[in-house]
Amino acid sequence: MNDNFIKARELKDLLNLREKENLCSLACFSHTAQRRHKEKFTENEYRQAFSADSDRILNSLAFTRYIDKTQVFSLINNDHLTHRVIHVQMVSRVGRTIGRYLGLNEDLIEAASLGHDIGHAPFGHDGERFLSKLTHEHGAGFFHHNLQSIQFLDRIEKNGIGWNLSLQTMDAIICHNGEAHSKQLVPQKNRSFKDFDVIMAAMKKKKACDEIPMTMEGCVVRMADTISYIGRDLEDAIRLGLVKRQDIPDMCKKVLGQTNGTIVFNLVTDLISNSLHQPFISFSDKISSALKKLKAFNYKHIYKNPVIKKHLSSIEDIFCFLFEKYLTALEKKNEESIIFTDFLNGMSSGYRDNTLNAEIVRDYISGMTDSYFIRQAPDHLKPDSIENV
Repeated sequence: MNDNFIKARELKDLLNLREKENLCSLACFSHTAQRRHKEKFTENEYRQAFSADSDRILNSLAFTRYIDKTQVFSLINNDHLTHRVIHVQMVSRVGRTIGRYLGLNEDLIEAASLGHDIGHAPFGHDGERFLSKLTHEHGAGFFHHNLQSIQFLDRIEKNGIGWNLSLQTMDAIICHNGEAHSKQLVPQKNRSFKDFDVIMAAMKKKKACDEIPMTMEGCVVRMADTISYIGRDLEDAIRLGLVKRQDIPDMCKKVLGQTNGTIVFNLVTDLISNSLHQPFISFSDKISSALKKLKAFNYKHIYKNPVIKKHLSSIEDIFCFLFEKYLTALEKKNEESIIFTDFLNGMSSGYRDNTLNAEIVRDYISGMTDSYFIRQAPDHLKPDSIENV
């Protein structure tokens, strides 16, 4: 036994002891992390499991592509608009702040936050909707970005080997749902990998999914997702002139505030106050009602605003064109096609042999950045950037 091994083990033991002393009994302790495949090097690993998960996600190719993924606004020439890479960092920051005050595991919160949107298709939720329609029509089930996040991290990264993330991290990723409104979340404890796989299979058959995380940390990430986008999207819309600050409902302004900073502060403060020493994560009735109303306002005036949707018919046409193009290439075994040269080249036989052609096309398209997606389109389908909205 060499000195480095002893030091690594001592460091991990020290960190595990700190967790035992500082985290609350409801927290998910790092030594309980479950991995599907045993790893030989873990005895020499001084990092705790969820910390290692964060590092693996940060070093994934899929994480790198966050930088050019739509959050809400696409094809608009404004460098101050939020992109997906900023959103996941904000979720991580908000989630860790909540977790610190509640005595939860910040490493697990960070890992799930950083990975939760990795499966998003180009052009955000609109792209997700277009791709889901295509995958369902071609026998590959419905497309859900949280399900696809696991597909990338567990089955595509590292040439089809995956990162072997912990069950708790992947559960928090697959169960996040910032679009659904939840006043309170109670973790659904004691899941196994068998349970997780059942959830994965069931999600493919559902048009809408709303699974609850197995850990308190996963519940925090789900709430932090909403907290991180609700006010930020509002600020972006105001910056673009889609809405005015005075348009925000009076109830929301009174209870939550009318700037992103104030909205985040009030939501986080309320969530901590109502969840401290409780076996759940919860907003108060008053804050929850105001948040639900603000969501409805955003959906009506921002997410469904026809001004920013005018390019979507072209985007949907590109999805259809590329899906059929790549599917045909796979069926005809045209190895000169870009889906072979850019995606399948070097991929493990395990992935290629156990993945349907429509699923391979799904994986390739969903991993594209917005700009790469547009570059693959024929010239007559390419939309113009929006100079003014």
